[in-house]
Amino acid sequence: MARSLWTGSISFGLLNVPVKLYSAVSNQSISFRELRRSDGSRVRHKRVAENDGAEIGYDDIVKGYEIAPEQYVVIDRAELSALDPKKTKTIEIEDFVDLDQIDPIYFNHPYYLGPDKGAERAYGLLAQAMGEQRKVAIARFVMRNKESLAAIRAADGVLTLATMRFADEVVAPAGLDGLLGEAVDAKPKLKEIAMAKALIDSLSADFDPTAYRDEYRAALLEMIEQKARGEEILSAEADLPKPTQAPDLMAALEQSLAAVKASDLGGGGRRSTAGKPPMPAAKLGAATKPTARGAAKPTAKAAPKSRAAAAK
Repeated sequence: MARSLWTGSISFGLLNVPVKLYSAVSNQSISFRELRRSDGSRVRHKRVAENDGAEIGYDDIVKGYEIAPEQYVVIDRAELSALDPKKTKTIEIEDFVDLDQIDPIYFNHPYYLGPDKGAERAYGLLAQAMGEQRKVAIARFVMRNKESLAAIRAADGVLTLATMRFADEVVAPAGLDGLLGEAVDAKPKLKEIAMAKALIDSLSADFDPTAYRDEYRAALLEMIEQKARGEEILSAEADLPKPTQAPDLMAALEQSLAAVKASDLGGGGRRSTAGKPPMPAAKLGAATKPTARGAAKPTAKAAPKSRAAAAK
């Protein structure tokens, strides 16, 4: 059972709704340890001073902001603590906006908001009102000594909160040199646009998050299990897609559209993505064969079967 990460209240006019904050995602990434190749010994990193190579204790470290090459403004922990945002337990709603007015690039980490004990009725009232109005609340709150901008919305009677990036954290496309290339004849032709729209229509479907999976992670877990069983992994080059050249755009679009029409469609004309075959080992740059040693190195630990099965 997941525990709440933060407790506080949503401040909405004179309404104060006690809530608990839960993470809405579970990190499924695969982490590795650094080992010495010769004997599998763990590698650890130490803090050392560049001047003399001496190892430095945590209490002897201060923060420095580089204002010029090798010139720093030094700030200690007490000075940083004085600037910490006021630790409140309130999510202050500032505005209500339409969801389609928010570019997804501003969203950061998603959370669930649940009612604290005794706040179920007020929580349900806010969730229902926001859901029927189809509005998103823009709010501020402090968690882990950091002030965050947040978007709160209602879905199926549950409030969700997503931390947001501030405007000055988002890079405007105009500030990126060469983002759109330098081709003079890059403007597409009307016939190409029509064909691209037809291809998009043929590939359109209702979004089903369960239809997609992390194939790389599933293949990586399988490879770990194979090595733990003592199977040798042979390298193989993956086939990388080549960019479509401008003169071939129409031909590529026509062939793509024809291939989609000829493919086996799911029920109701929707493309079926369920049961998608796993990524072959070659796509990871690996193939397997039994090792002559017949056993894995002692440093390799078998990944639980259930993890790989769950990822598949």
